[in-house]
Amino acid sequence: MTAKQRCITALERGIPDRLPVTTHQVMPYFTNTYMNGISDQQFFDHFGLDPIIYPVLHRPDAALDQWYDPDQNELGFSGVIESRRIVSDSWRVTSEPIACQEYKTTRHTIWTPSGELTMVLQDNGYTSWVTEPLVKKKRDIEIIGSHMTSVLCDTEAVNAIADEYGERGLVRAHICSFEFFGQPGCWQDACCLFGTQQLIMETFDDPSWVHSFLQILQHRKLIYTRSLAGARYDLLELGGGDASTSVISPALFSEFVAPYDAPLITAAHEAGQRIVYHVCGSIMPILEDIAAMGPDAMETFSPVGMGGDTDLREAKRRIGDQVCMIGGFDQGHHLFGCTERETREAVRRCFSEAGEGGGYILAPSDHFFDASPELIAAFADEAKRCIY
Repeated sequence: MTAKQRCITALERGIPDRLPVTTHQVMPYFTNTYMNGISDQQFFDHFGLDPIIYPVLHRPDAALDQWYDPDQNELGFSGVIESRRIVSDSWRVTSEPIACQEYKTTRHTIWTPSGELTMVLQDNGYTSWVTEPLVKKKRDIEIIGSHMTSVLCDTEAVNAIADEYGERGLVRAHICSFEFFGQPGCWQDACCLFGTQQLIMETFDDPSWVHSFLQILQHRKLIYTRSLAGARYDLLELGGGDASTSVISPALFSEFVAPYDAPLITAAHEAGQRIVYHVCGSIMPILEDIAAMGPDAMETFSPVGMGGDTDLREAKRRIGDQVCMIGGFDQGHHLFGCTERETREAVRRCFSEAGEGGGYILAPSDHFFDASPELIAAFADEAKRCIY
């Protein structure tokens, strides 16, 4: 099988020629620190992993008076989470560095006829975080709902990349997120914009406001998701770690997460797309709840050693006949600071616990930053020895 055939067979809960093995994105910190700045595709080739390419390509709606932001630069463009930004006369964006800070700090401002919204992000080379949330007052969501631009998939550009990539591997992206620091899931997007703890408190103090906020974010995501028809993606990501039971209760998941993300999965399927629901953190209490939303795959199945609660064997027993499982490997303990033998044994355990009957793709349980190249090589090599 080609890498693409192997992974798609697993996504469709079939049995491939061997265990598919890959990773969830490639962190620039790792490649710059340990691999002399090689590209993502060189990374996959070097280690012999099943490759993935991540073209996140958006376009403005020709029927609306909106256009690509001509001023978008490296301060406001990550190239991973965020694509080309769409602006209008009533939704303009500026980004400026803030000097004299311990970390790289950027203030983003959205200008609208109803007022301005600001967000401040910091970056330490490993990751980014919010120091000033975009939504500070409850009425701010009315500004977002009234003026936020829509986002459509640039199908032609995606398909050109898919044609060029061919059988090399998966073409993967995510449901659109908010500018600057959003994520694919509605709840996760709202947490990024308002603050996780604050949003949880509002589910008790003002649940109707939270529902209104989620509806505004979902509306934009639905427009994008419906525009995916004809785009030759192999997999699109939805969800986020703030939906895990490490952060919220199963009751909050049922009321504030599933009702907003499930319709996006339905819309994606209607557009001919597959969805992987991404939850880094604890998920065992909500396994069936996530599966009931209808995704084609689930990730990351974070083990206890990575701050999750996953029992891979038990997860496979409970939902393995409904979704493809991706992840489950403890990258914190078995890609750094251990022996090659321990890494190989960890691969075999994952295969033994989740590989039976196919429908499983081995991958670290989310990103890694520090890792030993020798252990990544052992991880990939041992997975190739896991033959069905």
